[in-house]
Amino acid sequence: MADPSPANAGAKGQGEEEPQAVVDSLAPGEIRRQQSVQDALREASRASRPDATRSPIRRILAFGVLAAALGILYGLSQRGVLLPVLTDQEPVRRVLLAAIVVAGLVSLYTAVSTVVLSRVRHRAVRYNVRRVLQLAATLLIVFSAISILFVGWYGAAVSFGLLSLILGFALQAPLTSFFAWIYLLARAPYRIGDRIRIGQATGDVIEVGYLDTTLWEFGGEFLSTDHPSGRIIRFPNSTIFNTTVFNYSWPLFPYIWNEITVQVAYEADLEFVAGVMKSTVEEELGSRMSERVAVYRDLLAETPVDHLEVEDRPSVLFRVNPNTWVDATVRYLVTPRRAGRRKTVLTKRILERLNEKPEKVKFPKENMR
Repeated sequence: MADPSPANAGAKGQGEEEPQAVVDSLAPGEIRRQQSVQDALREASRASRPDATRSPIRRILAFGVLAAALGILYGLSQRGVLLPVLTDQEPVRRVLLAAIVVAGLVSLYTAVSTVVLSRVRHRAVRYNVRRVLQLAATLLIVFSAISILFVGWYGAAVSFGLLSLILGFALQAPLTSFFAWIYLLARAPYRIGDRIRIGQATGDVIEVGYLDTTLWEFGGEFLSTDHPSGRIIRFPNSTIFNTTVFNYSWPLFPYIWNEITVQVAYEADLEFVAGVMKSTVEEELGSRMSERVAVYRDLLAETPVDHLEVEDRPSVLFRVNPNTWVDATVRYLVTPRRAGRRKTVLTKRILERLNEKPEKVKFPKENMR
């Protein structure tokens, strides 16, 4: 009989944690060979691959040769040259015909998708086109196989309609997510690679499936910055029908405004503080901010957006804090993915320069905070 003492319980707990400790001690190459890691890599990189198959030519030839071989076998059996039982028995004949059609359609789909996807350069568009082709090919293959195996095209259509009616009542939530996927293709509130916020989730879109969307989370409940949290978030596509989507990758203006706030005393030289903060940001960003705004201001002029409010230089704002100091805030333009890194560098440089002139800045005293 096992001893239920605390010592044994502790040993059991350590034993349960041992697999994780073993994983943590593996070399990078060994971790990469783990099956769970390989599955996650395949899922995360699915959108960036030019095609769902690694060797489309080999797949085209394989299924094409299979369809041709089965077709020759079927033709010879009909003439009684080889295995006439294949065409004499109706069930066997239908299965053989269905196999020929499926193999031919798979080969045709692979060839068409390879040619079409090779002409699409944009990763997000390529991903959506591949998804649509996969869905169309799957429906065509299933419908063709059913029509051959059972009661022909008309009977298959009737059966498919009745089946769809039954499944429509039983699978309302998945079907809503599927139609939401069609909405995502048509309206594109977000695409692969976009950084979005939907509900409480913020991250980069790494997959848009038929039923759900996968995000690589940034920030999150354990972080106060926009650094990757190490987690993925999945939510049903139907969420977009009743939740606001914030997209930080709008093609017409793929930047965001960021702010850095420093507290100074009422007696501080506010002009000096504003000059230091603006010059520091301008030196770090150079002329990129003005150039970006100039380019996108012309684009925004063709939209209902009031482009005159888009400033092309850093600006400093002052607000009286409810406590005993003034908030000095500098506002500047940055790409969403570099916001955290840029803010860290600028904060350090601004504080270094302000601390060089304490008599002008006059930071709030420690006992007054």
